[in-house]
Amino acid sequence: CQVIVHDVNELTEKLFPIVKAMQKHFSAGSGTYYSDSIFFLSVAMHRIMPKEITRIIQVDLDLKYKTNIRDLFDEFDNFPEGAVIGIAREMQPVYRHTFWQYRRENPQTKVGEPPPDGLPGFNSGVLLLNLEAMRQSKLYNQLLEPTMVQKLTEKYHFKGHLGDQDFFTMVGMEHPELFHVLDCTWNRQLCTWWRDHGYSDVFDQYFQCEGEVKIYHGNCNTPIPED
Repeated sequence: CQVIVHDVNELTEKLFPIVKAMQKHFSAGSGTYYSDSIFFLSVAMHRIMPKEITRIIQVDLDLKYKTNIRDLFDEFDNFPEGAVIGIAREMQPVYRHTFWQYRRENPQTKVGEPPPDGLPGFNSGVLLLNLEAMRQSKLYNQLLEPTMVQKLTEKYHFKGHLGDQDFFTMVGMEHPELFHVLDCTWNRQLCTWWRDHGYSDVFDQYFQCEGEVKIYHGNCNTPIPED
């Protein structure tokens, strides 16, 4: 087992020029803070990791594993043609809220609607990054360009604050083929903030998750169930 430690400052230095343009659309702060770049690490991981690294699993710290993480690696084999990232759906109506203006202008849209037929957006707590596929995907790399980011944020009237998760969600509305959607059991989010903030009527449509949980995600400081 080989452990390599990366210096955050070095990574941020490499990331900043690539993700600077998208920070103003997907950061909590106003403007493009240098330190915010690290929240976009997954977006440009293929540009800063050595070429010999072809696949990476990136996970949040507030997770509890109920199965061998090695099993998650097998999900790379399930990527459809053209997909570059494996990611689970967001389990709260956060993007129903964020896309309110686009939804009002497009009443028939699936954007922000709950599963199974809707597009609820993504949660970046568990990410499978096929770095080789990301490097080779002309489409994905075009979407990192500032002009494309601007074009999409204008189309969807998008202003977020969740970093890479917002970028993947917005891109997923336009190009779902770039993503392999992980089953909710691989990122069983526990946060219920939006249930108490105006969305109690539809909350459970987003929050339900059938099946044996493989990874619990205690997002927004939610306690994770004991065994």
